[in-house]
Amino acid sequence: MTYAGTNKGGTAAILAAESLVRDRGARLREQGSVGTPTVADDEAAIDDVLRRFPEAIDRLMGEAALIGHRTAAAAFLQAQGDLPEAVHLLRAHRSTLPRLATSLPIDPDAMELLRRIVPAHRSPDGPQLLGRTVDYTARLLTRPGEADPLPPTDDLLAVAKEPASHPDQPPKRYSTWLADQNLLTDRSAEAADDPEPFDLALRPVHLPAPRSALLSAMALADTGGLVAQWYRNILGPDGYADESVTLGEVRHGRVPLEVTHPHTGNPVTVGAIEVSECESIAHLDSRGEDTAKFDVGYAMAVGHNERKAIAGSILDLAAHRHGTSTDGRELQQIIMLTTDGLAANGFLEHLKLPHYVTFRSMVDRAVANAQEQDQEQQAEEASHD
Repeated sequence: MTYAGTNKGGTAAILAAESLVRDRGARLREQGSVGTPTVADDEAAIDDVLRRFPEAIDRLMGEAALIGHRTAAAAFLQAQGDLPEAVHLLRAHRSTLPRLATSLPIDPDAMELLRRIVPAHRSPDGPQLLGRTVDYTARLLTRPGEADPLPPTDDLLAVAKEPASHPDQPPKRYSTWLADQNLLTDRSAEAADDPEPFDLALRPVHLPAPRSALLSAMALADTGGLVAQWYRNILGPDGYADESVTLGEVRHGRVPLEVTHPHTGNPVTVGAIEVSECESIAHLDSRGEDTAKFDVGYAMAVGHNERKAIAGSILDLAAHRHGTSTDGRELQQIIMLTTDGLAANGFLEHLKLPHYVTFRSMVDRAVANAQEQDQEQQAEEASHD
């Protein structure tokens, strides 16, 4: 999983350090600070976290690969809001849970839409549904008790109250529209080569990786790390970003989760989960590509996490277009081996653990090398004399 400190000495200091964390949490709770309790079994505190930090909990569940809002909120509290530490707690907890069943493949077209935007088309099939977002809101800090610095006018409020009418049916995906126009490249051969989803929890990673493994790794990846890799991928040598990729569609909603009934063998819906997904579109204009076609990248993330879905879909597109070239192999290596936040943060955190034995050996080697250099210099000077 990752690095973890072991108690081989300094027990009193370790216990004292842990008590400082608990004492600080208790002191802040007495002062009425918001979001500071660290007692994971405080049900009121868990409810408060779920109400105040829904986006953080969604990101946490996605990076931990464990969907359980109250469990994630308890980890968030115990980690004092430190998301990498909370991911560590949740993945450690997940490793103790039995695997009772494997869900059937999710059908994204069965999504109950909470948000859907189509940047590539002004009037797509179905509605442009803004949903819950601050994408179009001015970033002005508002303190508790202060009025809205940019309140909407009565005319705008009147327009906002007018209900829009749309057919109650799944809207056609923009990629489907491209396919209907014979503008979409054919990926059926690739799908045949990767029929079963790659389970990263049960199988070791080998490169080159199938597409399902890349998509799984990006769904688990640290959001900031994946966005940074996406930005590095589209940033040209002149420092300007390549904006040749257009977002075809961004969706957020609930999808039903089904398993096979152990007795009847029929699919049974056991619940629903919230996901975000993105389709990104690129015109095939590089050498050797069919310039009459477009290609589509795809990614899905748990909860409301559009940044991860967007970055993942464009990286999926890049991995396919680069293929087995040097750039393609390097991109696969980065996605599969360096974007996992738990592994990266674990390696970084372990640097704080005692390393005096190994560093002392480095010092001894450096001293020995310095003495050897002095002896060689003295011998050289003696030979000249």
